[in-house]
Amino acid sequence: MRQTELRLAMKDRRAIEATRSKGWHMAREVNRAHILAALGRQVPEAQIMKVLGVGRTMIWRTRAAYLEGGLGHAVVDMQRPGKPRRYKTEVEARITALACSAPPAGAKRWTLLLLEQAARAQPAMAQISRETIRRLLKKTASNPGGG
Repeated sequence: MRQTELRLAMKDRRAIEATRSKGWHMAREVNRAHILAALGRQVPEAQIMKVLGVGRTMIWRTRAAYLEGGLGHAVVDMQRPGKPRRYKTEVEARITALACSAPPAGAKRWTLLLLEQAARAQPAMAQISRETIRRLLKKTASNPGGG
């Protein structure tokens, strides 16, 4: 199997050894450091895969990331944007305020169904679901009905 040679700078070797030996690092970061250390010692990919329990693709991606952007790019997980929020903070605040207000006439307390109906009556929340309201309220620390 053909393997691209990888030469690590001395500074990078020290940083890799520090990541591998001490401190609190995510398992993926430690695995990537192990991969780079092994590649720097010219360990065959098949042996790296067997010992670390990783796939060939991870080895290739780690090597490519190191060659492209250096040690930080190869070892550390980059921030990912995630899914954007569907409802802004002001909508969350309005739902919470609604749940903390007096319930509608004929009801002792707010239910998710009543909250959904009241929220959907407002133009900014015409499509909000009962489950979304439940999740938004679960994140708040208030408990107006509790003792």
